[in-house]
Amino acid sequence: MKSKVIKKVVAGLIFYEGKLFAAARNEKDERFGKYEFPGGKVETGETGQEALKREIFEELAMDIKVKSFCMHVSHEYSTFQLEMDVYFADATSDNFVLNVHQSAGFYTKEQILKLPFLGADLKIIDYIKEHVDF
Repeated sequence: MKSKVIKKVVAGLIFYEGKLFAAARNEKDERFGKYEFPGGKVETGETGQEALKREIFEELAMDIKVKSFCMHVSHEYSTFQLEMDVYFADATSDNFVLNVHQSAGFYTKEQILKLPFLGADLKIIDYIKEHVDF
């Protein structure tokens, strides 16, 4: 049996003025309309924090300050295994550009808990429910 490709990525719980950022996949993505905590692949030689800062700037033209490690998520999709480090971060402003997402915004905890998230991000939602007040 062939082993699945392992994708090592980072994601950010990005806060601004008491709200948490989330973004929905665009129509070119098979997971169109599903929300995620944005991030991306860690390049060779990068730390998780450096990768998160770079990916957020590339995808959203948003400057962030990465604060601390939050959690690790392992999630098996049908075609690959996702290994994701999640970090707390603060946005320096509420400005962003949708370069790869359909929609996005800063949301209250009540709003975040109602959004349709991707499989791996549901584990982060469970963590937020129990451990993150905002």
